[in-house]
Amino acid sequence: MVLKVGAQEVSLPADLRQHNLTLYNSSLFNPAFSLDRNNPQSVSVWTRWQWQSIDADPSTLYLNYTRTLNGRSAAGAAFFQHNTGVYYNTGGVLNYAYKVEFNPLIKLSFGANLFGFVQKLADDRFVIDPQIPFPQIQNKNDFILQFAPGANLMIENFSFSIASENLFDFNFTDKGSNTNAAYKIFMGMVSYDFPVMTSDSTAFLRPSIYLRTIPLLENQIGLNALLSTQKYWAQLGYNNFYGIGIGGGGTILNRYSLGAIVEFGTSSSLNSKNPSFEFVASYFIDNPETRRKSVLPSLLEEEKVLPVKEEITEEKPKEDVETVNALALEKEAQQEEEQEKALAAQEKEKEKQEIQEAKALAAQEKAIEKQKKKDSVALVKEQKEALALAKKQEEEQQKITTQKTKNADAIADAQRLKEQQRVDSISKAKASEALALNQQRITDSINNAKAAELEAAQKEAQENQVVQKTDTVVKPEAGEKYEEVATEGSLEPGFYLIANVFGTQKYFEAFINDLIKKGLQPKSFLREQNNYNYVYLERYNTMAEARRARESKFGGRYTEKTWIFRVVGQ
Repeated sequence: MVLKVGAQEVSLPADLRQHNLTLYNSSLFNPAFSLDRNNPQSVSVWTRWQWQSIDADPSTLYLNYTRTLNGRSAAGAAFFQHNTGVYYNTGGVLNYAYKVEFNPLIKLSFGANLFGFVQKLADDRFVIDPQIPFPQIQNKNDFILQFAPGANLMIENFSFSIASENLFDFNFTDKGSNTNAAYKIFMGMVSYDFPVMTSDSTAFLRPSIYLRTIPLLENQIGLNALLSTQKYWAQLGYNNFYGIGIGGGGTILNRYSLGAIVEFGTSSSLNSKNPSFEFVASYFIDNPETRRKSVLPSLLEEEKVLPVKEEITEEKPKEDVETVNALALEKEAQQEEEQEKALAAQEKEKEKQEIQEAKALAAQEKAIEKQKKKDSVALVKEQKEALALAKKQEEEQQKITTQKTKNADAIADAQRLKEQQRVDSISKAKASEALALNQQRITDSINNAKAAELEAAQKEAQENQVVQKTDTVVKPEAGEKYEEVATEGSLEPGFYLIANVFGTQKYFEAFINDLIKKGLQPKSFLREQNNYNYVYLERYNTMAEARRARESKFGGRYTEKTWIFRVVGQ
């Protein structure tokens, strides 16, 4: 038996990894949650260490301040640092949410997060070897604005929310969109708050399920269960990519809350990774008594005890026995009359119901009779179609018989033709010498033509060498992304129009297939220096040709960003 196993480093999705934010800082999951799930007015911090690798493990830090503006709106501001493993993002977030109340049970909230951050490379594998004595590109820091809207519909204790993490974004450094339409992240969540019957009227159990779409990866599906009281909270969750998460925390002096979450990878690609850790802390600035709302409004209303008013009664003279008995008899008579009226109303209602049932039965019988008529018409139609089909099959069989007769005649004619061809071949043999001489002449003319083509190709190669020598020294233009090397494997010297660079085989293959579907013919090479796949659209002999192709968006066939990679040659 021979067994071959292959694997590669697991790549993190492009999201903010905020799927465990169920109580504090949950406005990062959906901006509309700042109205109720951030517990305004408060200052909260959240940090996550992914897999605890030693070499710059992907991490996230989020420091957020939230407060209510009035009974219908809330706002917040935050600072964040997010390491994706490839990029390192540092910046701030502004949040605003507004609530519309249709009635006390139905509410619709809208919210938005505006991210502004500087993005730079976090992986030193992208740094080019400084020993190469040619112009080098410099890693630049991009400033990006990113807009993330969201909405939340609440029907009593039921909640349905949707949001997008990067619906609109703009790169001010490159003066264009930071991600195209195929790289947008969308999220949807459904949850329900079940009251927990304790002395704490604000305690609840919130199960929820969410779906997150990730570019170039499988959708994330997750489950969460949160138990929250005024003194402590606990949660249990599962994500089909990140694994199982368990966490909890407590509240001290009704103002300070501390907690932690640990997450274990369960899939075959992640079970060898170290656990991921999250820590949350929050300080409540507003009155602790108004921080949490009861989840049992209807029950509390029923349990309210109205104050008993003392009735001041005046002493009345005692009535005699006869008067009391008369009143009792009159009351009994009234009760009997009311009972008779109720019985009469019930009889009338029963009669009405029987009439309705009789009408419904008659309508049902009529519908059955109508259906029987339709079925009989359909049966006659099917019989006619069967007869027509049998007639058609008989005609086709006759055509097949006629065709077989014609084929037999054709075979006889072919045999006669073959005999005639044998006789003709004897005659043609006599002229073979003349044909051979003529063929030799044709061969000589073809060889002469090939020699001429070879001479023209050599001349063209010499001209290309002259052009390449004139382009030996290339001066990059301002803001132009350009790189050149002396040699690169077996690549032919020239100017390559690069579309993208990949360190993961899965993304590389997906990108190649996407270009082929668009009607392009992409090519690639594996660079020995960093073991990355470079995808290029075309090779050009001169820098001017490559620049024209880049400025024209490859003749309008590829609208994304491209840059030039040159192999100088010996």
